[in-house]
Amino acid sequence: MLLSLEKVGKIYKRDWVALSDISFSLGKGEFVFMVGPSGAGKSTLLRLIYLEEYPDAGEVKFDEYSSKTIHRSQIPYLRRKLGIVFQDFKLIRDMTAFENVYFALRVIGVPRKLRKRKAFELLSWVGLTHKKDSYPHELSGGEQQRVGIARALANDPLLVLADEPTGNLDPQATEGIIKLLMDCHRQGTSVIMATHDIDLVKRYKYRVLQIQEGILLE
Repeated sequence: MLLSLEKVGKIYKRDWVALSDISFSLGKGEFVFMVGPSGAGKSTLLRLIYLEEYPDAGEVKFDEYSSKTIHRSQIPYLRRKLGIVFQDFKLIRDMTAFENVYFALRVIGVPRKLRKRKAFELLSWVGLTHKKDSYPHELSGGEQQRVGIARALANDPLLVLADEPTGNLDPQATEGIIKLLMDCHRQGTSVIMATHDIDLVKRYKYRVLQIQEGILLE
């Protein structure tokens, strides 16, 4: 197993139970939809996987790392094995599309002589070489999300976590983003895509994890 959660729980202040007794596993190269309404706990669960937050109960295991034993100094190395795609893109506003991807490559330690070539390759893969010199405000929502995916793939991740990646996009852009994530999957990368769009999920024959009020109904 690449990822496993065992009886994971998360409680916030005022005894708000965000997640309760969550258990599931994910194999290498698997694609999973995580569905549920806003506030169900999908984003919280993803944050526990990349250890933006720690579980209050249970254990999260990813690759060789465990939430119970990992040291804070190891978290950046865990995240280098993950690609994270956000609903609101989180691009650096004063950097071009190319510079956003290039910067991600620099952060993860790709040798300088290789960064430029790989940044171009990633932008080409998402179909945006013609927009390489455009700033985020000059790109459509779908184009910004494509840059986000290119950036998420900079470290050749074992697992891509996509948190409502199509939530702000029109239907045509949504289809393009889904195709890119499925292409990642076909090339051997595991993918967890969180979404509240049930109609979207029904069009594809992938495993579904349903979360309702912090409880997993697989």
